[in-house]
Amino acid sequence: MSHLQPSVPSVELIARIARGDQSAFSQFYDAHAGLAFGLIRRIVRDKEAAEEVLQEVFWQVWREAASFDPARGGAEAWLVMRAKTRAIDKLRSIRRKEQTFVAPVDERSASAADPRVEDPAVVAADRSLVEGALGRLPDAQRRVIELSFFGGLTQTEIAARLGEPIGTVKTRARLGLERLRGLLAGKEATAR
Repeated sequence: MSHLQPSVPSVELIARIARGDQSAFSQFYDAHAGLAFGLIRRIVRDKEAAEEVLQEVFWQVWREAASFDPARGGAEAWLVMRAKTRAIDKLRSIRRKEQTFVAPVDERSASAADPRVEDPAVVAADRSLVEGALGRLPDAQRRVIELSFFGGLTQTEIAARLGEPIGTVKTRARLGLERLRGLLAGKEATAR
C-alpha cells in the first residue's frame, strides 16, 4: 500500500514544495519518510541520531526543492541520495567522537526495531527489485555500489579496501549508478 496519493506524483510534489507549498511537503514527507528513515537507520544505527538526520534531510528537501531536476533521476532517488549523504556524514561524526569503527547493522534488525518502517511486503518487493538490478551490474561496479550504500564507505575508503585507484572507483560508481538508474526506471515503468 502506497502512502502517496496516486493522483499526485512525487515530481509534482517537489515542484510544489519549491513554490513553498506546505501541503505538498507534508504529502512528500508522508510518502517517503519511511524509505529515508530505513536507509538512514541502517547506516547510522542509532535511532535518535537517525531521527535527527531524517529531520535534516527533509529540511534540505524544503530548502533545495527548486534544484531538483527530473531529467537527472526520480524524486525518490533524489531524496535517497540526500539521506545517504547526510547519514554518512553523521556516521563519520559519530566515529570521530567515539574513535571506534561502527559496523553496518543487519537490515532486518534495524527495520524490526522501528514501527514506522514500511510494510514488510513493500520493503521485500523493493529490495527484490534493487537486488535484481544490482545483480545485472558488472561485478566491479556492483561491489563499489554495495560498499558505498550498504557499507557506508566513502570512495576513498573503497579504493583502499579494494586496492584500486580512486579514479577507478569513482568511474565504477558513476557508471554503475547510471546503469542501475536505467534498470530501475525500466522496471518501475513496467510495474505501473
